[in-house]
This record gives sequence, structure tokens and C-alpha cells, in this order.
Amino acid sequence: MSINDKILRNYAQAILKVGVNLQSGQKLIVNSSVDHKDFVRLFVEEAYNVGASEVLVIWNDTYVSKQTLLKAPEEVLTNVYNWEIEMRMSFLEKGAATVSLVGSYADLLADVPSKRLGMATKARQQAFKDIMERTMMNKNRWCVAGVPNPEWAQKVYGENDTEKLWHDILYMARIDENGYSKLLEHLENLKRRKDYLNKAHFEALRYEGPNTNLTVKLAPKHIWLSGVEHDIDNVPFLPNIPTEEVFTAPYKYGVDGIISSSMPLVYQGNIIDEFWLEFKGGKVINFDAKKGKDILKELIETDEGAAYLGEVALVDISSPIYKLGRIFYNTLYDENAASHFAFGRAYPTCVEDFDGDAEKSGINMSLTHVDFMVGNDKMNVYGIKEGKEEIIIENGLWKI
Repeated sequence: MSINDKILRNYAQAILKVGVNLQSGQKLIVNSSVDHKDFVRLFVEEAYNVGASEVLVIWNDTYVSKQTLLKAPEEVLTNVYNWEIEMRMSFLEKGAATVSLVGSYADLLADVPSKRLGMATKARQQAFKDIMERTMMNKNRWCVAGVPNPEWAQKVYGENDTEKLWHDILYMARIDENGYSKLLEHLENLKRRKDYLNKAHFEALRYEGPNTNLTVKLAPKHIWLSGVEHDIDNVPFLPNIPTEEVFTAPYKYGVDGIISSSMPLVYQGNIIDEFWLEFKGGKVINFDAKKGKDILKELIETDEGAAYLGEVALVDISSPIYKLGRIFYNTLYDENAASHFAFGRAYPTCVEDFDGDAEKSGINMSLTHVDFMVGNDKMNVYGIKEGKEEIIIENGLWKI
């Protein structure tokens, strides 16, 4: 399969029509690195072809951000201008959808002191709290999808072969020269498993595997979601391309035991690898990492809720991402290679009849939401109800 204009337009169409399900006359925000400008130009053209009324592209540059993080005064790191928020909100309040086109810069920010990185990250999370709220509540439709950059390809393959990375991205997204019908078929399979779990309504999950023995109670009125979600007007959309997960909200205070990571976590341009976490009463009480322990500490200490879990997601190892046998150093892809959890904020959409009271619903709130991978070919996951266990995933593969 050659990476030609047609297949790239099929990818753009999948993001626009399945991802954010862009409606005629709707506004669109596109977040992207300057390194992705060629695809963004094609993407904006397709967005207008689909019917967008206005497209706002918000550019970012990790190299520029690095210089600020290294050299600017601390007061600059913690300052977020009102116009940055208002620019986005002016579109979101008019019903805009948001597409984030993401790459990876792996170790680029590794020499930024963790304290300075933590200060800047926390300040932006606080400033964009209302925008995150709109996302987590599905008030606006949104989609995250990958686009290659040379640094990312270099990290994955040892050479900056962006065409090779395009091949893998399109394979993982189930896009080919004929369109995105394979993606739609896959979404139906995810829906079937989601429906099974919702009908079973397990009270808890138990994980066993290498250096892993963890029990996770689920929120009392939890709902399993997968792939396709719905906004507040019941319009369907696909938040992640690719997607392999079926996920829900854990009970905030119901996580106990030890869990070990199965893949590196790339967080704010840094790699956290070979780490384990011990939970008691839902909270991280001990942890260690072979690489990036200081960054992991900053993450867990973002706020009170960052030390609790906000998401439990099941993924089996038959996914095309797992089959490729590579670490992509990008959470969008690595999380979809394996079962995972997320530090921080829960999705309120994973709770039936959520009324805004997280504590009453038993779910976690936080400024942050960061996925980390735990699944592998030796992991078993059991559903627990009324004292009885049912195998859900065995040696990494679905049993339902």
C-alpha cells in the first residue's frame, strides 16, 4: 500500500465523518504541530468539503515550548493568557467539534527539570479546566488521531522514516485505499462486548499477571462504553482513532493491590518506564519506576485526585497495534495495544444519570487524565459478581 493522496483523504474523511461526525454548517477546531502542516492543509480542505462553516487551526511547536520551559521565568510558566481560552471557547460555545492531530517527541523534554514541567502542566490544566469539562461530558464532539513526524519515526524504528510510520498508522486505524469500512466493522465488534459487560454488570474486576494482583471495584451505577460515544444531543462520534478499548469508571475508593506497567508511558515529552503502583482504598500509596520516577511523582501529585484512578479499560492483544509488536511512545497507540487504567479524572459519561456530584457517584475528579498500560499476554481479568468470578480476558485475549 503506497501512501498516496487518496488514502490520506480517506483518513481525513474517517476523522471528519466517523471521528467528530462533522455536520454541515458546523465549526471545527484543529489542534496540530507545525510538523504536520502538509496533512493539515489536506485535512482543512476535506473539512470544508464535508461542510464545515469555519475551521480554526491552533498550531503548536514542541521545540519552542522546550525553550520556554527551560529558560523563561517561573511566572511565565504558570501564566495562561485569557485569549488562549477565549479563542477556543468562542468556537466551542457555538457547537464546534475539535480534532487533535498528534505526533510524538518522546525524549525531547527529558532535560526540562520535572518541577518546572509540573508547574507549567498544572497551570494549563487549571486554566483549561472548563474546556476539559466540556470534553469529558461530551458537550462538544472530539477526536484524537495520529500524524507522523520525523522524531517519532526515529524513536519507533531507529530511522526517521515517516512513510513507514504512515503505513502503521493507517493499518492501526483500519484505513485503506477503499475507505474505512473495516473501521466500521470493528466498531460493531466493540459494541457487542460493551453490551455484554453492561448486561453482566460486574461489581468488580480482578487482575492477575506478572507482578500484578489487583482488585478494582466499579462505580455502583457504572456504564461500559466503547469506541463510539454520543454527545449531549445524542449525535454519535468516535473520540479516538484508532480505538480498541471497552472502558468504564472505577469506584474511587475501591482499588487495592499492586499493578505493573506493560509499556512505557510518554508524559509531557518524557518517558516513564518499568513502573509499578500499590493501591490501598483507591489511592496510590507506593510506587517505583526504572525510568522517570520523578516525572511519575509529579504526575501523581498534580492534585489530590491524580493519585486515584479515573478509568479502567479492557483491550485484548488481537489488536493490530499489539500485533505490530512495537512501542509507539504515544499513548493514543500504546493504550490501544493493551488493557490500561488512567490516573485522575473519570468520564462522567461512564455513570448512569450523573448529576454532577462525583463523590455521590463514587467516581474520581482531577485536573488530569493520563492513561498507562498494564495488559500483556500473561494477564487474566475476571469479572466478580455476588462472590462469583467469570473470566473476561485470559492470557490477554477476550473470552466474551
